[in-house]
Amino acid sequence: MGTEKRSYRVGVIKGDGIGPEIVSQAVRVLDRAAQAYGFSLEYVPMLMGGCSIDQYGIPLTQETIDKARSCDAVLMGSIGGDPKTSPWYQLEPSKRPEAGLLGIRKALGLFANLRFSVLYEDLKDACPLREDIAGEGIDFVIFRELTGGLYFGEKKTEVVDGEEKATDVLSYTESEIRRIAKKAFESAQLRRKKLTLVDKANVLESSRLWRKVVSQMAGNYPDVQVDYMYVDNAAMQLVRRPSQFDVVLTENMFGDILSDEASMVVGSIGMQPSASLAEGSFGLYEPSHGSAPDIAGKDAANPLATILSAACLLRYSLGETKAADAIERAVMGVLKQYRTKDLKADGDGTECVGTIRMGGLVADAIE
Repeated sequence: MGTEKRSYRVGVIKGDGIGPEIVSQAVRVLDRAAQAYGFSLEYVPMLMGGCSIDQYGIPLTQETIDKARSCDAVLMGSIGGDPKTSPWYQLEPSKRPEAGLLGIRKALGLFANLRFSVLYEDLKDACPLREDIAGEGIDFVIFRELTGGLYFGEKKTEVVDGEEKATDVLSYTESEIRRIAKKAFESAQLRRKKLTLVDKANVLESSRLWRKVVSQMAGNYPDVQVDYMYVDNAAMQLVRRPSQFDVVLTENMFGDILSDEASMVVGSIGMQPSASLAEGSFGLYEPSHGSAPDIAGKDAANPLATILSAACLLRYSLGETKAADAIERAVMGVLKQYRTKDLKADGDGTECVGTIRMGGLVADAIE
């Protein structure tokens, strides 16, 4: 008797700006990988962000949440527009596109955000760091807690003694810290067995709790070397000697800032995939960069971060590791000869191509 073909439901949020263009190329690559590795994908379209505001008046609907919950994973493009010109940003903050991001993370329990920073051999010329620093190699992942901290804490603006006072509360519970630390430790065991907790424990009570919980958990992972680094020092070390990092674990706001810094260390935020994971295998996958409305519709966007995010989707949510590896190999192979504009350096001997061509080259290169 033949083996039943593996089949998965993948939610697709194309998003705003360049989102539809880059997601279309990622889907193109996913289809080729599915064909090559013997599984099928059913895509479930849904709206979120500015396009949802245009359609429904709000950035995230219950319909989108329900559709996402019915899927094995969700692939998402970029969300948002130009705050200076888009009417979306005339709305109150709770109804702007980015509020949809916070809402879907909370609704789907996406507490662990992973951002991967890898300097590909053929992109060393795009790295802004000195050659001797880049030459040591860069390959680390940031585990950012995604549903707690300042972004989700109590917020208020009030008038006190005749002047406005704004307050944002930063709080974490032991269980919130423990669940993402567990994923980070497990990842470190599969990588180079080093975990760095980034905090500000010299001044923040919440950071002291992070350090306490991680220190307690370290005993369960004796094969993992654990060190601790204040966030200001970590920001400096990311450009001084990024090769020292393997798995970086941190809270929401610190992770938001450091992961953008990390993206430029490896040459371009257009190369940085992102995974947001819930308990179990469900995850939402998106590029780390924004919606770049200034180049939307011009066939100028780099789709590789989205394509690499799709590879993460195959690996972490669907368990299709061989297909994920094939996509990553295809990207590395294509970069030897072709670059999008953000990656192109004068005299590098490569051909500059647009969004659609890059997606096709990667799809065709899948073994």
